Amino acid sequence: MPLYEIIRKGATDSGYPDRVALIYRDQPITYGELAIKVNRLASALRTRGIAKGDSVAVLLPNCPEFTITYFAVSALGAICVPANPQFKPAELAHIWGDSAVKMVFTIPPLIPVAQAALAEIGSTAGIITVRGRDETPSGFTTIDELIAAGDNAPPDTSAVVDTDPAVCIYTSGTTGRPKGALLSHRNLIANCEQISRALDFHDTDNFLCVLPLFHSFAATVCQNTALYRGAKSTILEQFHPARVLESVALHRVTIFAAVPAMFGALLQLPSETPFDFSSIRFAVSGGAPMPVAIMEAFEKRFGVAILEGDGPTECSPVTCVNPPAGPHKPASVGLPIPGVEMKIFDENDRELPDGEVGEIVVRGENVMLGYRNQPEETAAAMRSGWYHTGDLGRRDSDGYFFIVDRKKDMIIVGGLNVYPREIEEVLYSHPAVLDAAVLGVPDRKRGEEPVAIVALKPGHDVSALDLLRYCRERLANYKVPRRVVFRESLPRGGTGKVVKRLLRKEMEMEA
Repeated sequence: MPLYEIIRKGATDSGYPDRVALIYRDQPITYGELAIKVNRLASALRTRGIAKGDSVAVLLPNCPEFTITYFAVSALGAICVPANPQFKPAELAHIWGDSAVKMVFTIPPLIPVAQAALAEIGSTAGIITVRGRDETPSGFTTIDELIAAGDNAPPDTSAVVDTDPAVCIYTSGTTGRPKGALLSHRNLIANCEQISRALDFHDTDNFLCVLPLFHSFAATVCQNTALYRGAKSTILEQFHPARVLESVALHRVTIFAAVPAMFGALLQLPSETPFDFSSIRFAVSGGAPMPVAIMEAFEKRFGVAILEGDGPTECSPVTCVNPPAGPHKPASVGLPIPGVEMKIFDENDRELPDGEVGEIVVRGENVMLGYRNQPEETAAAMRSGWYHTGDLGRRDSDGYFFIVDRKKDMIIVGGLNVYPREIEEVLYSHPAVLDAAVLGVPDRKRGEEPVAIVALKPGHDVSALDLLRYCRERLANYKVPRRVVFRESLPRGGTGKVVKRLLRKEMEMEA
């Protein structure tokens, strides 16, 4: 079914129009109110010439207007193109030029950035602001003005088929310029159903949406799946530990989805900080590897189980998760969710037996249509009928998957494979270490050598020699970092994942 049906079914008389769908700045928005805004915006966009197949850019922080625009665009058969509001004009120019955007939704402070990006690609796309008229410069239309001009009637979705692209999310581009993963209506709806079954979501659940909605993790889990189940989502614009504690307690949040860095930040709150997590059924972690030390410390302090899962943007994105009923295996990303197949392949696309390390591959209705304007990249990623994730991992005898590392991050020391994540886990277990990343740098004798970049917890002091000794006691000699580099903090992307390419550039410049 078209993605818009998630909104329509909740707003009908036979649905739940008076049930709360979103909470933003402590104010509720019902399913009926949400549907009216989506319908009216879709009507106004159609009047302005947005049609099936057109691309509409969304450059917004977390807010209800993100959700309204996302569903209004998809209702027309157009393609929503979200992007990180922290991107610079050159980054946006690549994304918007590749996707040929016809309209941009953003906030007034980002108008100059959007204008610069559009000018770089020679685009005449219109800019719609998501703020009141008093905050919006003259000459620009606000989303409220569009909604007021639209029609209440549900949009005609008869021309939209479930194999049409609904969203184009550009991957992080760790190995080059970002590629646009085209996700269809079927991909996204299938993932909602798969996740709901795997995690037993209820219509009484309240999801804390503090992850950025421009990322597939938040868009699918905290927005689409919450609405698909008829549940509610409490939206926070940014991650602030104190605000998270306040919102969980005030709105009785039941599902807390976050990335490992967020769990780690909550652990840094003073021990006497009051909190009430009694409403939370469980937390879900994804987007980056969860250090076992952080998971264990969080569960002990806050009394909430963390279910680690995984999945790339290209898979809508969830592919696997530790089941709520258990068992939960630390360092594992869990079992494939219903309707998703996962295997471990060698370099010749032959399946490997349990316990052996190879590339994780995925098959299912949640797997993308392909990369926009990238037929060769699509063919390479989808060879043998399986999506090749680029993650190195293994499967145990119980069917649980473990990610060893990114295929391209693996370090080869004297012909031996070294997985940075294994070293990072050891570093995270040291009581003084707040953040850690391990990179491979060229070495004349061994080919490569591992180097650890570390940020310490406030008030802690430890030497590089101490950390190297700590690693040597827990790792084979060839895995021990050759040196430790201290930083006040490590660069992280919008989803909290350490941006290793920036660290590599720093190391190259220092070298």
